[in-house]
Amino acid sequence: MDFTLTEAHQRMRTTVREFAEKEIAPLIPELDARGEHSTPMIRSMGKRGLLGICLPERYGGLGEDYISFGLACEELERVDTSARVVLAVHTALNSLTLLQWGTEEQKHRYLVPQARGEKIAAYALTEPGAGSDAAAIESTACRQGDHYLLNGSKFWISLADVADHFLVFAYTDKSKGHHGISAFIVERGFGISSGTIKGKLGVRAGNTGGLFLKDVPVPAENLLGQEGEGFKIAMSALDNGRYTLASGAVGIICACLEASVQYANERKTFGRPIGEHQLVQRMIAKMVAARDSGRLLYYHAGWLKNQGIRHTRETALAKWVNCNAAFEAANDAIQIHGANGYFSRYPVERYFRNARGTTIYEGTNEIHELLQAQYALGYRQDKPLRCTLPPWPSE
Repeated sequence: MDFTLTEAHQRMRTTVREFAEKEIAPLIPELDARGEHSTPMIRSMGKRGLLGICLPERYGGLGEDYISFGLACEELERVDTSARVVLAVHTALNSLTLLQWGTEEQKHRYLVPQARGEKIAAYALTEPGAGSDAAAIESTACRQGDHYLLNGSKFWISLADVADHFLVFAYTDKSKGHHGISAFIVERGFGISSGTIKGKLGVRAGNTGGLFLKDVPVPAENLLGQEGEGFKIAMSALDNGRYTLASGAVGIICACLEASVQYANERKTFGRPIGEHQLVQRMIAKMVAARDSGRLLYYHAGWLKNQGIRHTRETALAKWVNCNAAFEAANDAIQIHGANGYFSRYPVERYFRNARGTTIYEGTNEIHELLQAQYALGYRQDKPLRCTLPPWPSE
């Protein structure tokens, strides 16, 4: 396999970096300080095709490959995690899942406006009592003629107050355990209400909230896949979401490295730049190693996605390793900045807060550590899915 970036990849990196630095970066300090999100920023991403980067052109996307998608996530998170989260939730968790499991009618009805950014989409699995243990959800869906009635609540849902479409998971048959979970495409207009979560440690410029469903009628044709396939669908979606985390984490590392190099060359102690001190050099060297090795991990996962090969283990490994490295890089960046690193005037304080969340959501560090051990011990193996994500190119 050749991980040399093509001209198309380089163009994507340059395009997204210029967009992020010009249109997103200036907004972030104030949004982060006020704990507010920017819907116009999301719409702007949609107008530039970023929300449909790796979706086929026939569904309104740009038709780029998954490496390009990863590069976009890296560049967006280099500016702020909240920007990358939009691609993670809207594109990876929702749109790519519809591409994999949806009918042609569902794809044309929902993917086309989502790829263009005309409609915003979200993913609703987590509940107040169900995080890593996804089978512990309590939401239900009861079939009544030509529709289902959904009841329950979801928590820690990114874009909860922004999204028009939601991928919602609920039990259609509780007696079957996780084999009784089903997935539904739910429009906000069907009767979903939402509320914002305030007081987050990080990702303050991104919208996060709860969803509330009380006898929400959902047409039977909005069932995604078959009844009882919801758990498989949810896990396949997480393969896509974790890919954005793995690539985005490299963006945090890059941001920490750039800020630390600049500061180390400007700040002087004992009559010389702190960059000349060996312990500072060691922390910077760790960031360089994490950046380069992290890229190889997510390039590999992206290459597997391009080939249409299942990549659950490889993506989980990249997510685990890269998110840990991002948190360490942010911690070291604060140390390099000294007291100034503890001050919001310098961005490394925000990088640290944002990086902390990546070690929790879409599978905690502990979950991913156990996964890798179980694969190595032979306790876990990936079985073929009924529906697979189309390889690239998918026209």
